Amino acid sequence: MALTAAASAREILTRLHDLMAKRLPVQSKLNAVANIIGEALHSEVCSIYLLREGALELFATRGLKQEAVHVTKLGMGEGLVGTIAAHVETLNLDEATSHPNFVHNPETGEDRFHSFAGVPIIRRERAVGVLAVQHVDPRRYADIEIEALQTVAMVLSELIANAELIDAAGGTSTRLQPTTAGTIRGFRLVEGMARGVAVFHQPRIVIEHTVAEDTEAERHRVYAAFDKMREQIDRMTSQAEFGVGGEHEEILATYKMFAYDEGWSRRINEAIDSGLTAEAAIERVQQRTRQRMREIDDPLLRDRMHDLEDLSNRLLRIVSGQLGTAAQLGLRQDSILIARNLGPAELLEYDRRRLKGVVLEEGSLTAHVTIVARAMGVPVLGRVRDVRREVAEGDLLLLDVGEESVFVRPSLAMEEAFEAKLALSQKRRAAFAQLKNVAPVTQDGHRVTVMVNAGLRDDVSALDLTGADGIGLFRTEFQFLVSATLPQREAQRRLYRDVLEAAGDRPVVFRTVDIGGDKALPYLNHDEDGEEENPAMGWRALRLALDRDGLMKAQARALIEAAAGRTLNVMFPMVSEPWEFDEARALFEAQHSWLAARGRKMPTEIRYGAMLEVPALAEVLDVLLPKLQFLSIGTNDLTQFLFAADRAHPKLALRYDWLSPAILRFLKRVSDAARAANVPVAVCGEMGGRPLEALALIGLGIDRLSITPAAVGPIKAMLRSLDRGAVMEAMTAMLAHPQGTLRDELTAWAESQGVELA
Repeated sequence: MALTAAASAREILTRLHDLMAKRLPVQSKLNAVANIIGEALHSEVCSIYLLREGALELFATRGLKQEAVHVTKLGMGEGLVGTIAAHVETLNLDEATSHPNFVHNPETGEDRFHSFAGVPIIRRERAVGVLAVQHVDPRRYADIEIEALQTVAMVLSELIANAELIDAAGGTSTRLQPTTAGTIRGFRLVEGMARGVAVFHQPRIVIEHTVAEDTEAERHRVYAAFDKMREQIDRMTSQAEFGVGGEHEEILATYKMFAYDEGWSRRINEAIDSGLTAEAAIERVQQRTRQRMREIDDPLLRDRMHDLEDLSNRLLRIVSGQLGTAAQLGLRQDSILIARNLGPAELLEYDRRRLKGVVLEEGSLTAHVTIVARAMGVPVLGRVRDVRREVAEGDLLLLDVGEESVFVRPSLAMEEAFEAKLALSQKRRAAFAQLKNVAPVTQDGHRVTVMVNAGLRDDVSALDLTGADGIGLFRTEFQFLVSATLPQREAQRRLYRDVLEAAGDRPVVFRTVDIGGDKALPYLNHDEDGEEENPAMGWRALRLALDRDGLMKAQARALIEAAAGRTLNVMFPMVSEPWEFDEARALFEAQHSWLAARGRKMPTEIRYGAMLEVPALAEVLDVLLPKLQFLSIGTNDLTQFLFAADRAHPKLALRYDWLSPAILRFLKRVSDAARAANVPVAVCGEMGGRPLEALALIGLGIDRLSITPAAVGPIKAMLRSLDRGAVMEAMTAMLAHPQGTLRDELTAWAESQGVELA
């Protein structure tokens, strides 16, 4: 053929544009499409296969037997057509039978055709059909013919989607097998249930029109979008807040290289020349990029292709005018957010009244977004593979994190069962809310202190809502995690003062900033020697703060000034040895003296505590306890350090039980030592917020808990049904001769005693 690829595609698209404008039955249009493509490419056969009910069905053909239409069906991966769809790849064969996946379909009458070429019809990054051509003579189709086929397949995708001929959600529902009843599995991050429509954090751009009316107008739109995108990238690279050096500079340099890449812009222009709109042209080139990514084994090159994919999305948003995240565009109804991953600042941008839940492709128990979501009371399901392909924007979702499931496009029966379970859950919450003004006193009259964990200014409202005794852990790092730059001392002081004022007479325990390791900040180059292999056990928390003492001095001043005229409770995280506590306290005392010398109003008292998260500290408690006013046990980190098990690892996250004799004996030893030294000891962490685990802690003699606000009601209910003396006696007996985890034994004991474990 003498035609260029663009001219060949334009000739077909012009005829398709006229065809799509006519009021004809869809089947008639598809028949006409097959004829137009076959004639334009001088091919004896042109066939269109569409994905229906999990199979690729022959929907229209020129050259094969008409009686095979709607009869011939191939599974994903079956035959040449199934191979193209399953792998989202193009095949171009001079002899079809030479391919190992070739399957003969005698009812089509294709025996006499030797050459074969096929391209996937793609919608939302997945194949929803196949466009194939065949020829009697053995020959490979020219590159310009393949290019034309790929461009036409894109337009065909729009036609069949508008006609609702493909499986729901653009064909992606084929991955939801009938046996799972529309259920996708994930990993439990933040407990809860939610109902809402699917909203993508980065909303998917829906291309309304693929065939251009005015090629030059489309070209000018792309030029303008390129200019705007390049301005954005230039602005990002020049922002002073990023600092000098570091991985971010390499990323931005790569972005800039791609943004100004003439080859990329030329390919988009060529797609416009073929008759596509600006949006369709960008998407067309993006499809080619994705196909190349599937063929690349080198992880570095794949990352670079991902960079280009991200830039393509940015360019597509600019040219379509669909800018911003879903948060910036605003939620219009009860929604469940879908994302690959999120930063804590991004989550906080959402309207809490309408954000009912979050589903992530990635995510871990210790990720920043998980901690913030737990504080917000937003249920989160993580590690839901390919969720952005499985779910369509606007789909109804039922999220049940306890069951580690999200129900997609549920049936009426599924909805009714979910609503019944949700109603029961809400009824329980309402009953727990009635305990707001009731003291957590055990059956034998022992008063337990129940406090809440917090990290945001708004979290303090949980004190009044739950009737908690105070804030046992205020995570000061949240302010650092959600900020684009290091928070200034005055901003820190305002936050701490607001929290203290909102708490009133109730105590607030401020934990000094726990950053570094897996809580890396973009503005803090925390690891000059490269990426840490074990970030949870790396340069973080107090270790980092003592090395970067300027950061800790600023925080110390902010806390001391904010607590003027009040008691300041401050504790240091991840203390490994007593000298670390000594250094941190000396730093605070030095800032106290500096402020006092300048006539500043001081706290009435500063009470110092330490967090026991590193097991080594338990071996030197006799040295440390005389220096402390209080001790807090951080069970989240402590557990993974004790068991040498990363809680973020999917195979280990649920393997080591909090009711294992190892952790319980350890906690009892620490509790006994603190009680002997007359130092109050509290447990901060998820363990204290679970009724059965909290019961075990009471049995160990621990009577101070700091938990999530949502857990206060259930824990109060459990405590008020519990005889403390009886559980302490039972725990002593169980730990004397353990047979493994005490979970079953302790559950049976609680049930026999009528303890409420809702």
